[in-house]
Amino acid sequence: MHIDEQTPIAISVEDVSKKFRLGTFGEHHRLTEAISSGLKSLLLGGFKALAGDPREFWAVRNVSFQVRKGEVVGIIGHNGAGKSTLLKILSRIVTPTKGRIGVRGRIGSLLEIGTGFHPELTGRENIFLNGAILGMKRSEIRSRFDQIVEFAEVGQFLDTPVKRYSNGMVVRLGFSVAAHMEPDVLIIDEVLSVGDQSFQDRCMGKATELGNQGRSILVVSHNLAAISNICSRALLLDHGSVVIDGQPKQVIEHYLKGMRVDTGNVVWEQASAPASSDIRLISIGVRNANSITSNNQVDIDQPIAIEIQYQVLREGAINTVQLHLKDENGVFVLSSANAPSMNLAVDSTYGTPLSTGVYRAECVLPANFLNDSRYVLSLFLGPEIGKPTIQCENVLAFRVLDTGAMRKEYLGSWYGPAIRPRLAWSTSSKPD
Repeated sequence: MHIDEQTPIAISVEDVSKKFRLGTFGEHHRLTEAISSGLKSLLLGGFKALAGDPREFWAVRNVSFQVRKGEVVGIIGHNGAGKSTLLKILSRIVTPTKGRIGVRGRIGSLLEIGTGFHPELTGRENIFLNGAILGMKRSEIRSRFDQIVEFAEVGQFLDTPVKRYSNGMVVRLGFSVAAHMEPDVLIIDEVLSVGDQSFQDRCMGKATELGNQGRSILVVSHNLAAISNICSRALLLDHGSVVIDGQPKQVIEHYLKGMRVDTGNVVWEQASAPASSDIRLISIGVRNANSITSNNQVDIDQPIAIEIQYQVLREGAINTVQLHLKDENGVFVLSSANAPSMNLAVDSTYGTPLSTGVYRAECVLPANFLNDSRYVLSLFLGPEIGKPTIQCENVLAFRVLDTGAMRKEYLGSWYGPAIRPRLAWSTSSKPD
């Protein structure tokens, strides 16, 4: 669909801000929040125990933009930049502290896994329930029922309670219902990353199709390649404010260049380190395997070592380490974890209860494996692979340089998720 200044405006955001109060009691926007806070207050001994320091946190601040009919707009930014809060405001789940929003037509939202689904009801029953919540008439749901089921690929599980579905199945069904309600505005959060690559591709194709039909779409994603491919425009949020609004390629380039982690090494102070009740991150660094110093530039002809240090806080905790690697365009290159392999040495800590103390995990990529390019690392820690309790998206960036002769083995860019190599891992206790 051709977009110009004469195309009607579908979404209007005017100087919108959202403030949360940290450690306070009594400001609630949903019944569940009020009930939860009330119970906490009783358990902790009344109002004073819960009140704490009435600090203010602005999740979104002075955001203004417009989306025209048929536009597909991507929103990117680091974790905590305000992306999800903004989508919740547009979906009328959260009320802005100040400012105005206007949305023309029916809204379809997919913000969290399982939103609008009842775990005890079957997939069939939840299609009708979720459709009704999104504003569809029963006759509309019936007429599109077969299309919804086919797109979600849950036909054989239709009469199974949703509580037995995997997260990916729930996301597929939720997206399918939202997309087939033919909304005027479709709002999609990062939950699509739960689905497999095939389903993500179909979702992106569906989003493009809806845009061509004149429907407006807002999508939040860390998949920069998807933003570049399907969006006609992108916004970069940082600390709740719009930093840049423009062509996807321009916005993505600004985002990557502005990353402060292009140092080859990130060390966290104890107070600010990413942590769970079991694990606290200490550092992550990239270096050539024969070097002792982390560097943001590594030689293509030498093995590349990625080193993670973390502290086990609870005796008997189980921890896995997983890495995602993307190229400078946001294209997914590979994923690796310290999981067992049949043809490589097994990391002895995998699935094993650990004693408290500091550990050093190392992953080694072979020489002449990556292209001469810039790469961005994401890090995930938790007791199970795929269910992290610590998530550090785009935590570190580095560049691979071809300092010798041109390689003959590989040419051009590497695209994922076809590349899923088994890499060597080892972890050892670090003496105090």
